Amino acid sequence: MSECNFKVSFKGSPEDIYNKTKSAVETQGGNFEGDLSGGKFSVSVLSNSIAGSYLVEGNELQVTINSKPIFLPCNAIQSFLTSKLS
Repeated sequence: MSECNFKVSFKGSPEDIYNKTKSAVETQGGNFEGDLSGGKFSVSVLSNSIAGSYLVEGNELQVTINSKPIFLPCNAIQSFLTSKLS
């Protein structure tokens, strides 16, 4: 499985994006560990796990997906996350 890397630009404070990211993961029943600068997360989708990490640098959220189902393309994960964070 290949790794996904993408950036999501945001307006507001790191605290705002942290709260939105944490909520997006936990609303899907996932686990979220981290703080305002970075951390890791995992969530189950159709009995498959998506796991990754994030870093906040300036007004960008950098996301790395380390594990995902083979049938789920990176751009679908990016689109879903971007829609939840805007």
